Amino acid sequence: MIQKILIANRGEIACRVIKTAKKMGIATVAVYSDADANALHVKMADEAVHIGPAPSNQSYIVIERILDAIQKTGADAVHPGYGFLSENPVFAEALDKAGITFIGPPVNAIEAMGDKITSKKLAAEAGVSTVPGHMGLIADADEAVKISDEIGYPVMIKASAGGGGKGMRIAWNPQEAREGFQSSKNEAKNSFGDDRIFIEKFVTEPRHIEIQVLGDKHGTVLYLGERECSIQRRNQKVIEEAPSPFLDAATRKAMGEQAVALSKAVGYHSAGTVEFIVDGNRNFYFLEMNTRLQVEHPVTELVTGLDLVEQMIRVAAGEKLSFAQADVKLNGWAIESRLYAEDPYRNFLPSIGRLTRYRPPAEGEQADGTVLRNDTGVYEGGEISMYYDPMIAKLCSWGLDRAIAIDAMSTALDNFEVEGIGHNLPFLSAVMRQERFRSGRLTTAYIAEEFQDGFSGVEPGQPEARTLAAIAAVINATVQERATRISGTIGNHARRVGKDWVVTLAGASFTASLEAGPQSATVHLDDGDPISVVTNWTPGRSHAQFLVDGETLGIKIDLKGPAIRLRWRGMDVTAHVRSPRVAALAALMPEKLSPDTSKMLLCPMPGVITSLAVKAGDKVEAGQPLATVEAMKMENILRAEKRGIVKTVAVEPGQSLAVDELIMEFEG
Repeated sequence: MIQKILIANRGEIACRVIKTAKKMGIATVAVYSDADANALHVKMADEAVHIGPAPSNQSYIVIERILDAIQKTGADAVHPGYGFLSENPVFAEALDKAGITFIGPPVNAIEAMGDKITSKKLAAEAGVSTVPGHMGLIADADEAVKISDEIGYPVMIKASAGGGGKGMRIAWNPQEAREGFQSSKNEAKNSFGDDRIFIEKFVTEPRHIEIQVLGDKHGTVLYLGERECSIQRRNQKVIEEAPSPFLDAATRKAMGEQAVALSKAVGYHSAGTVEFIVDGNRNFYFLEMNTRLQVEHPVTELVTGLDLVEQMIRVAAGEKLSFAQADVKLNGWAIESRLYAEDPYRNFLPSIGRLTRYRPPAEGEQADGTVLRNDTGVYEGGEISMYYDPMIAKLCSWGLDRAIAIDAMSTALDNFEVEGIGHNLPFLSAVMRQERFRSGRLTTAYIAEEFQDGFSGVEPGQPEARTLAAIAAVINATVQERATRISGTIGNHARRVGKDWVVTLAGASFTASLEAGPQSATVHLDDGDPISVVTNWTPGRSHAQFLVDGETLGIKIDLKGPAIRLRWRGMDVTAHVRSPRVAALAALMPEKLSPDTSKMLLCPMPGVITSLAVKAGDKVEAGQPLATVEAMKMENILRAEKRGIVKTVAVEPGQSLAVDELIMEFEG
């Protein structure tokens, strides 16, 4: 058996591999860049080796630095995780020459399947359904437009060596094909060191469903069911589940058998994933094969009971698989939500900084029989860096059926505290509550269709507004009661907490009257039945459970002077609880207006200006590219919102900017 594993990766996947290695009694070695000196994976490993500066092309994807770390530590095996060098045949071959076990597939399989153009040809030869497209390399933007015109729009422009949504664009017309080709090349070169691009037909109303395969070195290859990965944004998966709510047993079997056939055609062993696009009639087409562990592998583990990392290690050590295809059973349902350092209120732009609060819900079996799992690579007080992928954690829930798993996820998201950076928790909560998601009507266009104007939070309906108003009233009563205990008496009179209040939130106003104590009260609102509220909240706590009419709710609370900020199920409201007299006076106060920034282009995220498309004095039209900002390995093109003239340009290419820093200003 393997004695010491070096994990050639970082973040949550490095932590994930370390956990299984420790369970198996195998020593671990972490590698880290300057930016990751205090990272969680470094703290968890038995040993750690510094491998260079923060940029991944100077550290994590430099093969010589990894080989040097192996030599220093005496590791006899390497697990590559995903991304970085995980699908680099040169790296796998270098390990083989050095006599180091690669916990992954053979070099020939990586070469064949890692290149999307070659893999499609091999898939077709193996009898696997493929999407129409141009399989040859594309020289320049002119050729990209010509090919796109011939295939017919929309088309998908993809990096041959890509993954994780990097180097991928959808073009609906020739202009977008031209721009997308160049952006894809740039992202592919920066992320993978390989700027080859290919183009294929983009299938409308598709589902993205993938098959997990696992093979040993003795000729056995099995499929472990499917994962539904259709909830995507910018081709980046956001929510995954296993199994798919769409597949029937016959389609699952057909897809699984094709995935196995393709794997056997290239002599595959280890864990891998064959990705398909599936239309509304359950016709499926091969997209690509990922010759590595997938980000979303935990949902497969939850429904099969298998530890895929352990299986990869045992296969790499030469062991046979200890089970057959007939032994693979799918039990229950699992959901995975990817928690990203992306601000949904700012079009999901990257956010960096310190995690001033990071409190995931408790893992393991819950009181109701559901299971929670949180794969993460961060901790409270740690930093989210601009140099790497913005993923913070992968929160997973398991239940006996899909509805139970979704409810468990919704509750877990309500109980997950993250502060200090922008993050997508509110968005994930919102999706869990949508009828379309809960009914399983998914496509890869789900987010674009359901959030056409972006995400601005969930507006509470009347029932939710009443619930939050009652909670705010109880919180206020608790604060007021505490204040009376501190201040005691005024003169000869004991200070008393009033029972009648006016609660305003989300454009609504409620007259509230409280009965009984501050932490257990019946709240009478003027527009309906009374609401019973019991809570364990005390001033200073940022999260608490509220039993509202018998239902337990996890609410995030932030006291901002007299205001009470409440976050729950994707809603983010500020409540004011005032006495009737103060409420009447507050209604007379003028509304504070936000500053006018309509004539400015502000940097929407922390990043680096990679290019400027205009200069002072230029006339611009609506939709015209103005500047490109790179953040967390993704290029973001900033466009003009309306016609105008550039007055000044305040930055230069290569300059690092903070959020809302001025890029350019326009004439009045």
